Amino acid sequence: MARRGSAFAGLSVALITPFRNGQVDFEALERLVEFHVSAGTHCLCPVGTTGESPTLSHEEHEQVISAVVKAAAGRIKVMAGTGSNSTSEAIRLTRWAARAGADAALMVAPYYNKPTQEGFYQHFRSVAREVDIPICVYNIPGRTGKNIEPETFVRLAEIPNIVMVKEASGSLDQASQILCSTDLTVLSGDDSLTLPLMAIGGEGVISVVGNLVPQDMLAMIGAFQAGKTDEAAAWHRKLFPLCRDLLGLASNPIPVKAAMQMLGRDTGELRLPLTPLGQAERNRLRQTLAAYGLTIETD
Repeated sequence: MARRGSAFAGLSVALITPFRNGQVDFEALERLVEFHVSAGTHCLCPVGTTGESPTLSHEEHEQVISAVVKAAAGRIKVMAGTGSNSTSEAIRLTRWAARAGADAALMVAPYYNKPTQEGFYQHFRSVAREVDIPICVYNIPGRTGKNIEPETFVRLAEIPNIVMVKEASGSLDQASQILCSTDLTVLSGDDSLTLPLMAIGGEGVISVVGNLVPQDMLAMIGAFQAGKTDEAAAWHRKLFPLCRDLLGLASNPIPVKAAMQMLGRDTGELRLPLTPLGQAERNRLRQTLAAYGLTIETD
């Protein structure tokens, strides 16, 4: 079955939002875009969970989308985070992304207010009617408080510009059901499940670990796509400790920002209510980075 979102197959990176002295560091953001263009990353996803979108003002959210699109300059795709638990706000952000030139929108399921399955459907349909760009529905019940059920994805798949799912329920059964019953492209929302998900028909990942080692994620994906399953599995085993710690030591993006600081690639600054890793967790992360073979520049 041809998948409608296959243009976004491969490695998308859930981009951090760099801060300095409490403000968005746009120069650092541009450097991150250049890093990923050079690495061969296929797509960037700014202002999602990893980009600390809940702590950005509406103006900052729009500015980051525009800055990433401008820096990308058509050299790399941009799938901008535009989700909200307010349908009107999601429409506004998605319109902004479309006008700014984003290639697609990444829309998280409405969080906190826990809509019914009908509410999920009406929310995404309402946004999709207002824009022409492709939409990726982001299902992460551990964050939002409620799962988008496979039956709802069947209904959403009937909407022409809803073409992808970022599946972060942790359930391969759910992903299998979506793949069996729709023509949506399924992308992994959990780095450690990327290879298993691709084995059942997924087409890539929207990755946190890709902020650090995009070439290695690309190598794993490329090996699997080339039918080199043993090589892909070897990459999976190498990457797994890094995937585990970046998403397990504390809430994302606390560990990945700490890792980027240690590698000399970011200030590591977070916005409240997120707080830095404790010393014990920093020690564990430092050991994992060193064991992986990454060069630690700062303590």
